[in-house]
Amino acid sequence: MQITDILAQMGGLQSMAQELGVSESQAANGAEALAPAILGGFKKQAQAQPAGLEGLGGMLEQLGGGNLLDEVLAPQPTNVNHGNDVLGQIFGSKDVSRAVAQNAASQSGLDPSLLKKMLPMLAMLVTGYMAKQRGGGTATQPSRRGGGLGGLLGSLLGGGRSRRQAEPGLASMLDLDGDGNSLDDILDIVGKVMR
Repeated sequence: MQITDILAQMGGLQSMAQELGVSESQAANGAEALAPAILGGFKKQAQAQPAGLEGLGGMLEQLGGGNLLDEVLAPQPTNVNHGNDVLGQIFGSKDVSRAVAQNAASQSGLDPSLLKKMLPMLAMLVTGYMAKQRGGGTATQPSRRGGGLGGLLGSLLGGGRSRRQAEPGLASMLDLDGDGNSLDDILDIVGKVMR
């Protein structure tokens, strides 16, 4: 199952579509184009953390944990500042976020300005989902070894077989062009533009 299917089942794509004034199919197309870069960003963060998955789990909680998912699903307008905090953490700069939106626009045919609005909301959905998989939406809950986030991100990082049916789709989304991470390609593009 793809991450976009999981988010649709939870109501995330419907909430995003409603808030942005687009159809659910447009929201799904945008999410499919944006999600690999977000997942790639988390993959890079997990690799960069001295404590590995545990360190990434702590970062998810610092960013808002499962509450981020709940914020997007809530009927009131989403505070995208929280999503921008997530993007700042996983991408490092607004230039990368802009490049991700441009890249997604070329893949999906959607307007880049729509994708720029969608990106922080999708980042909140993905972060919140991963935090909830870790074992709850609160920082006080201990993580469980081998399950939750470990299993989820283990599949993202290509380590071991996942026990959860939803996770193989996440891993496959990271490998669109066969090199293991679509974010690397986007970062290369940004690097060339910045020179």
